[in-house]
Amino acid sequence: MGDDSEWMKLPIDQKCEHKLWKARLNGYEEALKLFQKIDDEKSPEWSKYLGLIKKFVTDSNAVAQLKGLEAALAYVENAHVAGKTTGEVASGVVNKVFNQPKARAKELGEDICLMYIEIEKGEAIQEELLKGLDNKNPKIIVACIETLRKALSEFGSKIISLKPIIKVLPKLFESREKAVRDEAKLLAVEIYRWIRDALRPPLQNINSVQLKELEEEWIKVSSAAPKQTRFLRSQQELKAKFEQQQGLGGDADGGDDDEEEAVPQVDAYELLEAVEILSKLPKDFYEKIEAKKWQERKEALEAVELLVKNPKLESGDYADLVKALKKVVGKDTNVMLVALAAKCLAGLATGLRKKFGQYAGHVVPTILEKFKEKKPQVVQALQEAIDAIFLTTTLQNISEDILAVMDNKNPTIKQQTSLFIARSFRHCTPSTLPKSLLKPFCAALLKHINDSAPEVRDAGFEALGTALKVAGEKAVNPFLADVDKLKLDRIKECAEKVELVYGKKPGGAAEKKEAKPVTGKSAALAGPAGDKETKDAAAKPGPLKKASAVKAGVPPKKGKPAATAGTGGAGAKGKKGPETKEIFESELSIEVCEEKAAAVLPASCIQQLDSGNWKERLACMEEFQKAVELMERSEMPCQALVRMLAKKPGWKETNFQVMQMKLHIVALIAQKGNFSKTSAQVVLDGLVDKVGDVKCGTNAKEAMTAIAEACQLPWTAEQVVAMAFSQKNPKNQSETLNWLSNAIKEFGFSGLNVKAFISNVKTALAATNPAVRTSAITLLGVMYLYVGPSLRMFFEDEKPALLSQIDAEFEKMQGQTAPAPTRGISRHNVGGGDDGEEEEQEEVGNDAVDLLPRTDIGDKITAELVAKIGDKNWKIRKEGLDEVTSIINEAKFIQPNIGELPAALKGRLNDSNKILVQQTLSILQQLATAMGPNIKQYVKNLGIPVITVLGDSKTNVRAAALATVNAWAEQTGMKEWLEGEDLSEELKKENPFLRQELLGWLAEKLPALRSVPSDLLLCVPHLYSCLEDRNGDVRKKAQDALPFFMMHLGFEKMAKATGKLKPTSKDQVLAMLEKAKANMPAKPAPPAKASSRVVGGAAPAKFQPASAFADDLGSNAMESKPDLKKAKAGGLASKTKGVQGKKVLSKPNLKEDDDKSGPIFIIVPNGKEQRMKEEKALKVLKWNFTTPRDEYIEQLKTQMSTCVAKWLQDEMFHADFQHHNKALTVMIEHLESEKDGVISCLDLILKWLTLRFFDTNTSVLMKALEYLKLLFNLLSQEEYHLTENEASSFIPYLILKVGEPKDVIRKDVRAILNRMCLIYPASKMFPFIMEGTKSKNSKQRAECLEELGCLVESYGMNVCQPTPGKALKEMATHIGDRDNTVRNAALNTIVTVYNVHGDQVFKLIGNLSEKDMSMLEERIKRSAKRPSSAPVRQAEEKPQRTQNISANASMMRKGQAEDMSSKLNQNRNMGSHSESTHTVPREFQLDLDEIENDNGTVRCEMPALVQHKLDDIFEPVLIPEPKIRSVSPHFDDMHSNTASTINFVISQVASGDINTSIQALTQIDEVLKQEDKAEAMSGHIDQFLIATFMQLRLIYNTHMADEKLDKDEIVRLYSCIIGSMITLFQIESLAREASTGVLKDLMHGLITLMLDSRVEDLEEGEQVIRSVNLLVVKVLEKSDQTNILSALLVLLQDSLLATASSPKFSELVMKCLWRMVRLLPETINSINLDRILLDIHIFMKVFPKEKLKQCKSEFPIRTLKTLLHTLCKLKGPKILDHLTMIDNKNESELEAHLCRVMKHAMDQTGKADKDTEKGASRIEEKASKAKVNDILAEIFKKIGSKENTKEGLAELYEYKKKYSDADIEPFLKNSSQFFQSYVERGLRLIETEREGKGRIATSTGISPQMEGTCVPASTHTVSSSIGNTNGEEVGPSVYLERLKILRQRCGLDNAKQEDRPPLTSLLSKPTLPTVASSTDMLHSKLSQLRESREQYQHLDLDSNQTHSSGIGTTLASPSSAAANIDDLKKRLERIKSSRK
Repeated sequence: MGDDSEWMKLPIDQKCEHKLWKARLNGYEEALKLFQKIDDEKSPEWSKYLGLIKKFVTDSNAVAQLKGLEAALAYVENAHVAGKTTGEVASGVVNKVFNQPKARAKELGEDICLMYIEIEKGEAIQEELLKGLDNKNPKIIVACIETLRKALSEFGSKIISLKPIIKVLPKLFESREKAVRDEAKLLAVEIYRWIRDALRPPLQNINSVQLKELEEEWIKVSSAAPKQTRFLRSQQELKAKFEQQQGLGGDADGGDDDEEEAVPQVDAYELLEAVEILSKLPKDFYEKIEAKKWQERKEALEAVELLVKNPKLESGDYADLVKALKKVVGKDTNVMLVALAAKCLAGLATGLRKKFGQYAGHVVPTILEKFKEKKPQVVQALQEAIDAIFLTTTLQNISEDILAVMDNKNPTIKQQTSLFIARSFRHCTPSTLPKSLLKPFCAALLKHINDSAPEVRDAGFEALGTALKVAGEKAVNPFLADVDKLKLDRIKECAEKVELVYGKKPGGAAEKKEAKPVTGKSAALAGPAGDKETKDAAAKPGPLKKASAVKAGVPPKKGKPAATAGTGGAGAKGKKGPETKEIFESELSIEVCEEKAAAVLPASCIQQLDSGNWKERLACMEEFQKAVELMERSEMPCQALVRMLAKKPGWKETNFQVMQMKLHIVALIAQKGNFSKTSAQVVLDGLVDKVGDVKCGTNAKEAMTAIAEACQLPWTAEQVVAMAFSQKNPKNQSETLNWLSNAIKEFGFSGLNVKAFISNVKTALAATNPAVRTSAITLLGVMYLYVGPSLRMFFEDEKPALLSQIDAEFEKMQGQTAPAPTRGISRHNVGGGDDGEEEEQEEVGNDAVDLLPRTDIGDKITAELVAKIGDKNWKIRKEGLDEVTSIINEAKFIQPNIGELPAALKGRLNDSNKILVQQTLSILQQLATAMGPNIKQYVKNLGIPVITVLGDSKTNVRAAALATVNAWAEQTGMKEWLEGEDLSEELKKENPFLRQELLGWLAEKLPALRSVPSDLLLCVPHLYSCLEDRNGDVRKKAQDALPFFMMHLGFEKMAKATGKLKPTSKDQVLAMLEKAKANMPAKPAPPAKASSRVVGGAAPAKFQPASAFADDLGSNAMESKPDLKKAKAGGLASKTKGVQGKKVLSKPNLKEDDDKSGPIFIIVPNGKEQRMKEEKALKVLKWNFTTPRDEYIEQLKTQMSTCVAKWLQDEMFHADFQHHNKALTVMIEHLESEKDGVISCLDLILKWLTLRFFDTNTSVLMKALEYLKLLFNLLSQEEYHLTENEASSFIPYLILKVGEPKDVIRKDVRAILNRMCLIYPASKMFPFIMEGTKSKNSKQRAECLEELGCLVESYGMNVCQPTPGKALKEMATHIGDRDNTVRNAALNTIVTVYNVHGDQVFKLIGNLSEKDMSMLEERIKRSAKRPSSAPVRQAEEKPQRTQNISANASMMRKGQAEDMSSKLNQNRNMGSHSESTHTVPREFQLDLDEIENDNGTVRCEMPALVQHKLDDIFEPVLIPEPKIRSVSPHFDDMHSNTASTINFVISQVASGDINTSIQALTQIDEVLKQEDKAEAMSGHIDQFLIATFMQLRLIYNTHMADEKLDKDEIVRLYSCIIGSMITLFQIESLAREASTGVLKDLMHGLITLMLDSRVEDLEEGEQVIRSVNLLVVKVLEKSDQTNILSALLVLLQDSLLATASSPKFSELVMKCLWRMVRLLPETINSINLDRILLDIHIFMKVFPKEKLKQCKSEFPIRTLKTLLHTLCKLKGPKILDHLTMIDNKNESELEAHLCRVMKHAMDQTGKADKDTEKGASRIEEKASKAKVNDILAEIFKKIGSKENTKEGLAELYEYKKKYSDADIEPFLKNSSQFFQSYVERGLRLIETEREGKGRIATSTGISPQMEGTCVPASTHTVSSSIGNTNGEEVGPSVYLERLKILRQRCGLDNAKQEDRPPLTSLLSKPTLPTVASSTDMLHSKLSQLRESREQYQHLDLDSNQTHSSGIGTTLASPSSAAANIDDLKKRLERIKSSRK
């Protein structure tokens, strides 16, 4: 029992994992209790068990497992985190529980699965259960099926997706195991309960016996709809509702509304697998189908028939197949084949569903025509085919084709078409059968019910009856106004019999036929004839072919004066039928007229009509007028009266008073009587004649207007214009045209026939009289308002002068909206109601476009042309396309019939020749404009392929495709595009270009739509995958589009669609959805009722919605150019802006100076803050877009309305750019005077300016930039700092402009960016500019890169955000850019950084490709070779600051900022960045100007200054740190505090003051010792090491020589340095950060220290040297192995070259190398061999073998050989692959040597060579091991004997010297301790004797001087800075070095150095590039590190000068130095005195 007590004490979770089953059982029991006890589902306790639950269910002990299952169930039910365990637990349950014999285990397993489903993990569970069905164990399969069945029965088919289950059902029925088959049967019954007959097709192929059994079971299933009985956690409200119903007594009526909820109707089609059939077509199908023998054709068709029997087909390109079948249907003479082909088409349509829609337009006309066949089986096949096809498209799409055959002479065709219409209507709903569709159909059907053939009449009745049933009487009755009672009853009778597909419930209408709410195509629908009738009708009122299309008001039959021609019903202005009865009169004879007139006029009046006396005539007219005024409408004989007026003298009346009266009377009669066109014909001639009369003209026009109101403008206008141009009087012509212009504005454009006028307008334009021409142009301007830009096409061939006048007129009209019609409505609108109004709006739209004359180009699209377009030779293809272009150009406007062209063009969209693709795109663009809205029918087969082109890799092709898609969408509206799966299929393709372009397009289009097809939902899964695309642009576009998808689909649907994502993705996407939800714009409101509108954008909005408030003060409701988006935005604007938005553009004539005296910017307290808050809370749109959409402009306008003067705002938002220029001029004028106002509205001003950046007009852009320059100057004077909000909504757009093609603009933008840095921190500008480098515009990339260079140069590395590393890596990627200027800019920028920052750049850049790296190195070399651009003295350059610097802190801030700006400017102006001078990073600048001017506001206590001799440059001057540090303004922005603190502390390490240094070192040591803080040092390691060895040099050169100094202090400092270094080198991650150059100098310093004899003499010297030894070992082991090896090789080379160096030094370096060689076997894999071999190559280049052999010691050559040997041994032949970095391998013997070693190794395989392994080369090639041992034994013998001991020691010394690595260890090991030390002491004595006591201590001079070249670290070109390659000639610098060392030795100081010219000028001409040691990097760091340098900050050190010692600074020229030092002295004096 002892064991028990052991585990009893364990915590629960450990018990659960215990190896004893009892312990586990106990654990599970306790866990179960615990799980039931925890109340909080989010308690942390749950997380403990996350990993254990799987073990609970898979326990190997059956008893424990049962308990475990119970506990797991409790866990899943209660734990918030349980979802994470779904997959593993479910698979455990399936594999380890379902196979258990115990029923209880299986039950629990099922419960667990169901519980997971309840916590929303249904999909994962279903996946695991389906996997279980593939298990070999039948028990498991049965249990899985049972679980699935239970889940379905409880949760319902909404939650359990049936498709995958149904897919595996047939397989389960085939199982050998009866149990599985039975369970499958139960599952099938359960599925049937939910989806009924949809289950039949998938199970058709199972065993017939089983099917029969199933059928029997299915019959038993109750017919009541099944209900969900168990609910997900998210469905709790539903559950409550359900329980409540149950409580009320079962399923009463309450359940009905829920029914929709409970059972989603499943479509069997959805459950089927799609079959691919195109590849299965017989190979010779296309030949056979064309064969002469009908049997062969039949075979081909039968093959297809077999294939299309598959109920669901894979989508693909069926165009050719459809074409072939269509040909058979249309042309084949064998009716049997026609029927067969029709069956195939029906099969295709059924199998493809919506995807067949694109072919429907081609096939429908053929089938309808083919109905002429009489054979019943053919007719039936055709009916089935057309019905199936109808379901794949919409009535709207095929309406034109149907209407076209309605007039066919063949009665069978008419009958079958009507029947087809009837059947189609049944599938419609009121929404999919709007009036605009009903109208043309009813009109055509009304003709059918009057047909002579009874079968046609019956079919017509049936169709009308169906329409009545679907759309309701209210909609259809207006069209049946003239049907007699009998026929009407018959129609109603038919209506009652009709059964609709969707029942009468409009709610269920959505399943299959979501036909498009139609976009009001009326005349177009009526076919091309619609245009002709309007004009024919007027001229000859004979019977017409199609009364339907006539605008109501054309007499159909002469004999029926009462009948209306308004069969179309949307008469005059589209009002309802009954109100629009038109008056028709037959012409009366003059006698009858006189009779009628006599009855109503006084007799005297009639007699005096033709009196000779004008006065009598006048009196007669007065009476006439009175009589007319008193007459009732019903009794006024209009025709008689006007004929009386026309009676002689009639219109030839000479007295103008009489004439005026006469004309007035005509107007009165027209207004008051029932005035017919017949009456009008009598007077119009006379009126036109008088219209030009000065005195009577006005009256004539009034009369014409009255007639137009009575007889409708279209007819009147046509008559009037024809009459005017039939006479010669130019005055009449021009006045008629003027009247017409006015009339159109008053009456609106509805029904006007453009064509009729155009010929007259052309005549007028050609007139000699200028007045006529002017009037014609004015008329065109008015027409333009309604017709839009397409009007211009008619006049393109006019003379240029005239065309420019027309264009000017159109330009004037742009941005204006057509006014609302004021006349021609009131009369008929008595009972019009709302419907009428709606109708009218729709009419206006299309008429304008549909009245344009369209040419039929079908016959020009010949087979030859199509063949040309598809030719193999691209030149011929191009010819074909050119022909198409010219055909369309000639036709201008075309009819939708374009034959085979679509298929031919579609083929060219994926042409391999991109030029042809672009040409095709431009043809398609043309096509859209030419065809207008009719292009709709080609969206699926031509539009969608254009979208595919958006995925092209070439930008210009994509841009062309986008323009094409936009041109199409403008004509078609968006519905066509969004319907069906095509768009989602495109989005599915993983092409980043396609995705980003398509999403961008949708984001632009969706916001403007009021409703979208439900198919948009299909795009959502792909949208989600785009959100996680690896391409950043795609992700961004997807995020931008998200809110607009949500705006239409709603958050719930979108969230639900995330269900199928992986859990990680799901969380991310949901987070984005939440964010988008807040951003979601409102749907555009339907435009105001009264405004005439464009419905759904069917017609391009060439005419604007004349808004409800159009006449409000004559202002226009919309400001923008007339295009679709704007038209819709009009409605939006009106909604959002209320009253304020109503007057956007007050017309200038209102009141010109609408008080422009006040301020232009009104200061609203806290306005800006409020706006920022709103934007933060996402109450308004965030200012972030690729191109500004209307809602942004509207929003900005709304925000400005409160704080910008009204008149200025009108200018700012005018459609015309000249007004923008005016606005900018005003803003510039008011800039100074309204500073506060400008600042309070700054965010809005900047946003408005960003909109100007998107204008194409250069003058506005230039003006905007001019304003910006002034604005930023003002802001920097005011010391204003931009807020984040202002910056982020402005800078990105400004940066776009940096890529402008015009130089002058780019220059301005760069200047502005420069000024920005004064008011916005450079470090924050940096990321914006960095973003700009990602642009597609190469100019922009290049300019941004240059700008980044300038920033780094001026502000140091700290501007680089987020980190210098990341920023530089990003910049470096552009070195490989394909654009040359970008490459150069990137190289220059990195060179600039290199000049500031030295070699560390290479580390920051990371790995570059070889090509890029070599380019960069080349550039750096070049930049260094050029004489550094005359060190421009910053001090002189700085503009003298004129402002009187006040003593406040903000001024300090500003002074510095300005300073930087001037520096930045100067850097920019200095041209090539690579040469620009080096500046001190700003953090460590001390601005003495400021300190001088600071009269004590900031009190700094300054300790008394230590007096130093200032002449003595080598003694650092200390300006002690003030207690309060004035930090530059950008300092806080750029640094987290730690980084700046670390920089500061490191800078103190190199301090000349020992205590300061010690303090700094201990601080750093503390940081390094704390694990959590050590990380902060990352990135500062090189800096710290540089500071440390600077300090080591300082001690070596200065402190050690200083007698006054206490040597203990020095030892303390040494131990601090070494201690903190050891700590550092124990932290591997930090140690690895040290770069090669720094390591080289560090090792140099440490070895020098080890050899310093002065240290040995100190008390604790031994200890110091031992610690250094330890440190060196640590450095060798822990630093980056490549870097340290490289450093040692370079160091060795230098020490061998430097004559001043002691042999000891080189020896120690070599010992380090040996140590490294010993480490090689472990480290070889982490080493970059290419770099090491490069270093060895350089070494061997400098020291060829012969030269090495001349060395005093043979160690170097041995070391090298050993190193190479070891490398070869470890790497084998592969070593030769690592010579990649060596440019010219022949320069050294490296390659040859390696080959030799390899060869030798091959020969020697198997003979291990111990000595070599130890690192020394063999003692003697031939000496065998025994021999060696003998020699040593001999020597030790001698030492051991008393007499020969000296000789022995000498021999041993010689031996050891010869074979440095000879192992004497074995001989010493056995001897006593005493003997060992004796030998060692003896050897040392001999050494001292031989070498002489005097050691030459090495100096710092060993590190070669940097000469005029800068070499990147990675190349490590090692060479002599002293001699040339052979080392003969030695430069003076070396002697100087020696001299310095000697002086030091003798106690002389080196201070007088600066009187001599600087070292660099003495150096001999550089012979070879030298190693870039860290001294160069020091250059940039020194300023940060050493406060001792601060007084030199204005002397801009030449970036390539050397510091002749670690401390001293070589000044550029002694004289300037002296002057500067004097200056400094004076300043320091001043500062001191001011502080006292």
